[in-house]
Amino acid sequence: MAARGSVVVTGASTGIGSACVKVLTAAGFHVFGSVRMQADADRLAQEFGAGFTPLLFDVTDRAAVARAAQTVEQALADATLAGLVNNAGIAVAGPLLYLPIEDFEQQFAVNVTGQLIVTQAFAPLLGADRSRKGAPGRIVMISSVGGRNALPLAGPYAASKFAVEGLSEALRRELMLFGIDVVIVAPGAVVTPIWGKSDDRVAAFANTPYAAAVEKMKAFMTTIAAKGLPPERIGEAVKTALTAPKPKTRYTLAPNPFQQFLTTRLPKRLVDRTIARQIGLLPPAR
Repeated sequence: MAARGSVVVTGASTGIGSACVKVLTAAGFHVFGSVRMQADADRLAQEFGAGFTPLLFDVTDRAAVARAAQTVEQALADATLAGLVNNAGIAVAGPLLYLPIEDFEQQFAVNVTGQLIVTQAFAPLLGADRSRKGAPGRIVMISSVGGRNALPLAGPYAASKFAVEGLSEALRRELMLFGIDVVIVAPGAVVTPIWGKSDDRVAAFANTPYAAAVEKMKAFMTTIAAKGLPPERIGEAVKTALTAPKPKTRYTLAPNPFQQFLTTRLPKRLVDRTIARQIGLLPPAR
């Protein structure tokens, strides 16, 4: 294994996950990256060479995750895993009143329950198994600025990220017992395909009172995504979270820090009205 140790990154096929693989392998880590399709596994193995080992699993598939943990355990022998980056996630969009409950459940199954499934499977390798040799590893949880400030029509995604924030804080305190630290990395807009993947769901609300607002929000998200941070910036923050002698508990990265400051510090009612006016959620005048 690499001199700096080994790291597991979930959701490595595109976007932030792929950028994490790029940054961490360049920094001397060996990265085990999870993907759901063999074609992605082959592509990444060719791109990153000996510094990368693909793992095939969906974070909601407990049996597949357990098999992947066994693969990593065999590769490590008796050493500890240096890090786990819980990055895999999806974005479900749409007005909550009309959202199919199964879509909401899927949002949480991937973004929240899946993170715990993976964490439980790899925690022994990080040092929860005290028989392993080496310093305890760290867990990096990829949250979002949406984990503290929810946009309308992105409620399922925001709710899942709020949950990730709570999950991370509880884990950080519980895992002190083993010396395993938990660090949140919370990006704002990033140039990734995650929101584009939600187009089919968004189209399902064309016949609801939210149709016009959904279209405006879709255009807004497309615009800010195009102006978002390069995913490598998030990869660098993940590297810092894994390697800093005294990491922060949370790293926030936003393309427009001042705007992010305003939306989190201004009175909530003022922010409500401003957003509602922009995308057409104010009630009609009587």
